Parts: sequence; C-alpha cells; structure tokens
Amino acid sequence: MAEAIRVVLVDDHSVVRQGLRAFLATEADIEVLGEASNGREAVEVVRRIKPNVVLMDLVMPELDGIEATAEIKQMMPDVDIIAMTSFIEDEKVFGAMRAGATGYVLKDADPSEVVRAIRSAAAGEVHLDSRVTRRLMQELHSARPKSETLHQELSEREIDVLKLVAKGCSNQMIADELIISPKTAKTHVSNILSKLGLASRTQAAVYALKEGLVSNDEVAMK
Repeated sequence: MAEAIRVVLVDDHSVVRQGLRAFLATEADIEVLGEASNGREAVEVVRRIKPNVVLMDLVMPELDGIEATAEIKQMMPDVDIIAMTSFIEDEKVFGAMRAGATGYVLKDADPSEVVRAIRSAAAGEVHLDSRVTRRLMQELHSARPKSETLHQELSEREIDVLKLVAKGCSNQMIADELIISPKTAKTHVSNILSKLGLASRTQAAVYALKEGLVSNDEVAMK
C-alpha cells in the first residue's frame, strides 16, 4: 500500500480545522499529522512535521497565509501548499501563487474538492477552484497583445510541455506523453518557468490559459 499523504491544516478557526480533520480522516490515503492556528505557528509545525501538503488559510493573525507560504517554500521547497480561503480577490490569488502555492480552494467548496486538491498537489499537479479560474480569465482577458507574449521564447517542445503542465500533468505524465525521460521533462518545466519569469507550475498553467495555449475545458483547475 502506498504511503499516506501527510497533511497539516492551518486555519485560525478551530471549527474549520475540526471539520477538515473529520472529513479527511475518512480518506485512507490522507493522514492529518498536525494543525496550526496562525501563520507563525504553521511555519514551526511544518518545520517539525515535514508534511507533503499544507492546507493554508490566507487571512490569519501574526503572519498571514501568503507570508507563511513564502517562508515555508523557502525553508522546504518540496512541501506543496494549497491556499484555502473565503476570498476570490485577484491579489489574494496572485499573492498565493507568487508565494509558491500549488493550488487554490475556496472554503465553501465541497469537501471532496479539498481531497482532490490534496491528491493533485501530492502528484505534482495544479488545482484551482473553477470560480477562481473564471475570475482570472475575466481579469486577464485584456492582457498584452499576442505579439508581445513571452512564450515566443519557448521552443516547440517547451510549448508542448507547457500545455501539458496546464492540463495538470506531472513530470512522469509529461514524459509518458512525449516519450521522454522524467528528468528531461523536469528540465523542460524548469526552463519554461525561467524563460517566462514564473515561480510555479500553477502560474505556468494560468499563463497558458491566459495566452490561449489551452482552453478552459482542458486546463486542470477543477
């Protein structure tokens, strides 16, 4: 049996944490190992427990979720963080992504979506609430002309990889699709992020969606 996904819950409301813990306890492949009630505590809990995935509230005392996300990613880059909040404002979405969040889930989402987000993050895939995707599309619709797009610097193979990243493919899935090694797929993803000036696969997925490289139906942001 595969090792369970180790999760830390971060929210300043104990009721929210209790509800999440109770629901996630029913999932055999997910294990909640710790909780935190503010961003500063979250950094310390993650440092001690070393989870695979963190469910991170964004509006908290002492250190907000965006700042805590940035500190955790700097300390432990391999930890995947899912921003979880009631807000859909663009600065919150982009702030979480810039800080290194793997996904973005709204608190009123069905609990099953939280489970999907955790599993997607653990698999190295992107997950955004569909309402967030629509909002991003609205805001980015009037972006710069295609003649000024950064992806003109990408090779044809890198464009193919970018499209697969946006569809939620992990490095292994990209390798299988393009008949290359996972190491080569990882290198392509790193080069794409560097050329586009992006910090995460999530940002790359949003970029591909914005630039019309993939459709809203194709992108893996459920």
